[in-house]
Amino acid sequence: MNHPRSLTDKIFLVIKGLCMGTANKVPGVSGGIVAFVGGFYEEFIYSLQKINAKAFKLLIGGRFKSFYRYINGPFLTLLIFGMLISYFSISKLLDYFLVKKELLVWSTFFGMILGSIYYIGKDFDYWKKKTFTAALIGLGIGVAISFLSPAKENDNLIFIFLCGMISVSGMTLPGLSGSFILILLGNYVLLLVDSVNALYDTFSEIIVGDFSFTSNSERLHTLKILAVFTLGSATGLVTLSHVLSFVLKHYKHITTATILGFITGSLGVVWPWKKTIYKIGEDGNVLLDSNGKRIIMNYERFLPDMGILENWTAILFIVIGISILLLLDWYGKNRTT
Repeated sequence: MNHPRSLTDKIFLVIKGLCMGTANKVPGVSGGIVAFVGGFYEEFIYSLQKINAKAFKLLIGGRFKSFYRYINGPFLTLLIFGMLISYFSISKLLDYFLVKKELLVWSTFFGMILGSIYYIGKDFDYWKKKTFTAALIGLGIGVAISFLSPAKENDNLIFIFLCGMISVSGMTLPGLSGSFILILLGNYVLLLVDSVNALYDTFSEIIVGDFSFTSNSERLHTLKILAVFTLGSATGLVTLSHVLSFVLKHYKHITTATILGFITGSLGVVWPWKKTIYKIGEDGNVLLDSNGKRIIMNYERFLPDMGILENWTAILFIVIGISILLLLDWYGKNRTT
């Protein structure tokens, strides 16, 4: 998988990381779809698989260059760099539009996922009994997850570690949204909002020489939760990549069919026409997170009223989402010819 890349390839890899990071943050959207459609899914999985005992031996032995080459460091570095950029830029912009133009954002993502189904399925010519069954199983699981009800928040550290392992699946399994899984587990706000904000506040205080957080038991508990969640995510990412690399190597067609079915089933999560259900407190008011944002519990889906102009605009944005994937397909074909 290690091969020289042109400057254009490197720039596009950062952009792909940016898109992947943005997708990972949105409940219902999978960063794995970006990797799959972007044509770097297998390299991503195989690179993660290289983080193994041999890699750690190279690292502990001080052979840093060998370690970097062994884990396909240039690829992972550019991809992760793009993800970091998305966290501080695009994802913030996305937060704004999810509040102001929620229907249009969901419509665009819905269209992009429809486009990705076409993109993955158009060259898949291995429909047999096994692959068709695998696709149906993937479809069933995707639909089932779409309509599950969320659990209550739980800050038990063992459960937090498991949340990390499970939520990172959105990066490795196309169609499975890690953010949406955290909503179902009841810990989306705790792990992706409160904990991250606690880390940001802590760094801000350290920069100005303020170490008062060390006597703040609530802050320290939240930072401990974030550390355990991060450890769980790293463990899940490496472990799952080893499993997936084996599956991709030995059962590639069945895996692709399952992913295709799963992505199709997950369309229910990003259905544009839905009413957001927020968490209500004992006083009957909507609860807010530490950023003053309303806490999402789940979604109530409905069919659009085609007499409303906004709904036709949403359909236009679905077409735009599909077009983005078709343009990627066109770019891929013309780039290789």
